[in-house]
This record gives sequence, C-alpha cells and structure tokens, in this order.
Amino acid sequence: MTWDPEALRHRVNAYPPYSGALIEVSYIAADASEIRIRMPLEESNANLVGTHFGGSLYAMVDPHLMILLIERLGPEYVVWDKAASIEFLRPGRGTVTSTIRVSSEEVDEIRAATADGSRHHPEWTLEVLDEEGEVIARVHKTLYVRRNAPSA
Repeated sequence: MTWDPEALRHRVNAYPPYSGALIEVSYIAADASEIRIRMPLEESNANLVGTHFGGSLYAMVDPHLMILLIERLGPEYVVWDKAASIEFLRPGRGTVTSTIRVSSEEVDEIRAATADGSRHHPEWTLEVLDEEGEVIARVHKTLYVRRNAPSA
C-alpha cells in the first residue's frame, strides 16, 4: 500500500466514530512524523454537563501513533496499540486540539530495541489542548512493536 497522507486523512475523517464526534484530522505530514487533530464542542460530542465527552477526547488521539509508526517503520514491523490511560485535568470547552509527533530519534530507538526480534513497548504522553493552549487531558499510550522474522 502506498503512503498517501491526504487520502488517509479523508478516510479517517469519514470514519463514523470520528465524523459522529466531529473529530477532524487536519494535517498528516508527508513523512509520517506528525498528525494534527481538532474537535469543536457541539451537542453531538458533549457530555451531560455541556463539556467534551471523555470518550471523544480519547478517540481524538487513539490510533494515530500506531498509524505513524506503521508508516515510519515499514512492513517489516508489527505495530499495535497495547495500553492507554487518560487523565482529565480540566473541562473541555470550545475547540480542542492535539498534535502527535514521532521523531526520527524515537524511530531509531525502536529499530535498535527490536533489531534482534525482541518485542518493544515504547510509551508516549499525548496532550489535548483547549483554545487557550491549556492542557485539558493527558493520554498515556503504550505500543507493541516487533520486527517480523526474516522470510526463509
């Protein structure tokens, strides 16, 4: 499959859990190093007290590290989400955003940790920001990464 960030962006934005919560991937870097996501506060993604529903805040950032790493590492690697937790720091009001980045150094560390076929569980902390740039939620993600065995 050829990497086409714009086609992927449209596909993710059309995904019903995203479109229903008004989650929008606004940018995917051509080199798969960054994804930007935004979500306005509307009736369809608000909780009973009128702030962002926690499930939608988590959904904003859920698959993106895995997507970036699959592209950055290539087909010789298995990449899965392993674990996640979210910490709600303040109510989400207005449009919230998140920028997720995977640096070349992180990719190099993963390649080194999996070079002998070992499983590796890299961790990231992602932030969801309000319109003033204040952190409203922090998501801790753990991924599972393993290099495929070479074909015989």
